[in-house]
Amino acid sequence: PRAPAGMGDVPEPCPQAPLAVLSKVELRVSCKHLLDRDTLNKSDPCVLLLMQSQGQWMEVDRSEVIKSNLNPVFAKIFTVDYYFEEVQKLRFEVYDSHGQAGVGTHDDDFLGGMECTVGQIVAQKRVTKPLFLKYGKFAGKSTITIISEEISGNNGYVELAFRAKKLDDKDLFSKSDPFLEIYRIDDDRSEQLVYRTEVVKNNLSPIWEPFKVSLNSLCSCEEKRKLRCVVWDYDSRGKHDFIGEFFTTFEEMQKAMGENKVQWDCMNPKYKIKKRNYKNSGVVVLLDLKIHRVYSFLDYIMGGCQIHFTVAIDFTASNGDPRNSCSLHYINPYQPNEYLKALVAVGEICQDYDSDKKFSALGFGARIPPKYEVSHDFAINFNPDNDECEGIQGVVESYQSCLPKIQLYGPTNVAPIISKVARVAADEERTKEASQYFILLILTDGVVTDMADTREAIVRASYLPMSIIIVGVGNADFTDMQILDGDDGVLRSPKGEPVLRDIVQFVPFREFKNVSGAATGPC
Repeated sequence: PRAPAGMGDVPEPCPQAPLAVLSKVELRVSCKHLLDRDTLNKSDPCVLLLMQSQGQWMEVDRSEVIKSNLNPVFAKIFTVDYYFEEVQKLRFEVYDSHGQAGVGTHDDDFLGGMECTVGQIVAQKRVTKPLFLKYGKFAGKSTITIISEEISGNNGYVELAFRAKKLDDKDLFSKSDPFLEIYRIDDDRSEQLVYRTEVVKNNLSPIWEPFKVSLNSLCSCEEKRKLRCVVWDYDSRGKHDFIGEFFTTFEEMQKAMGENKVQWDCMNPKYKIKKRNYKNSGVVVLLDLKIHRVYSFLDYIMGGCQIHFTVAIDFTASNGDPRNSCSLHYINPYQPNEYLKALVAVGEICQDYDSDKKFSALGFGARIPPKYEVSHDFAINFNPDNDECEGIQGVVESYQSCLPKIQLYGPTNVAPIISKVARVAADEERTKEASQYFILLILTDGVVTDMADTREAIVRASYLPMSIIIVGVGNADFTDMQILDGDDGVLRSPKGEPVLRDIVQFVPFREFKNVSGAATGPC
């Protein structure tokens, strides 16, 4: 909100203020009448999603490969951030894949592409467009359809584990190769593919791998919405044999929580009419169902959480000797240094949500008394039993009095402090009170040394009521730190596990230090 005229300074606009993400959007893709590039059987299509960033097309994600199918419905759900105030260009490219060699990007494997914006898909909810080859040529009668759905705030997810028993045998010389598909039936009676399991070869009583889907995707967060589940016998030429189907709801599935199991008769309507004593074509059992709720920062604050604020300060030698006026830790009586400016800017906003106004203050990368051993998570008030300071002013005073007592050292390891705050957040969550949300402000002058451990710690912390703000102080090259922010793609642990929520915001302080005092915090 603008200040009324005569109400003092109007804050200056922020440089490159990040746009507010309006929402996340799920995109489902299907194609019709694709070109047939294979001589002996049909094309094996795969879709690549590209997004334009600074004039360059960057691959965001790709679908699974569907064997021998010119009218594929892809199970992959693409998720994109939707910025209302920005034109976000998308490009979908369909390729014929070749087994282990992966998706070829040769012209002869290209089945067509289509460009549009996120806004167009969101506005129309369903977009069908022709696919084009190079130089604007139509790819025959090929079309691509994109269906969009905004993810509502209730973005919990559910983990399901299915098996089947005594399925009909559809193969002459071996047993069926079953897979299961789950469809959500929308209000207009159309069906949206929610999930397709893997194929279990040569087995009439398969146990499929457990899988996770969002509640939004499964049932639009409506427990009574009808779901159709279909069991097929896989055929490598794309002509899958129908074994049977059943209908259910998420409400009914929830009976499978704990020790209970739910089972359905898998029915083939044709057999039911033809065969007199037809009972079923097998049964499908839901072995287990786990619901995971994912809460946003606003859910915690609106739910009455107090913010517990922790600041972590980089005391590595690269900051320079604090007695020297060139040091980032130099205490100038007339002008606060960058560490103090960043601390006050963020702390003043957070303290409104913290009733006791006590802030934990930690340091890392220094040798500390009495033995002068390196520590990566010490209390700057040197009280290991209580690292809290009274208000922002208390943190500033502890910082100033601790500097002469320590030796700046290294390396720049931040995983220990992230894990320390995460342990407190996890203990808080276990009390079932869950009355605190934890914000960790890390102030550092350089790229972290323990990047792999830090990524792992952030992925673990993303399951907890916790957020991390990292402020880069000084003029170092912070390019590698942008990885932790997750804005250019999903941050993953070294083993490839994605964060559950994007909990890290990285800011180079130099971009904001010329903004006038009151506006620094919001920026």
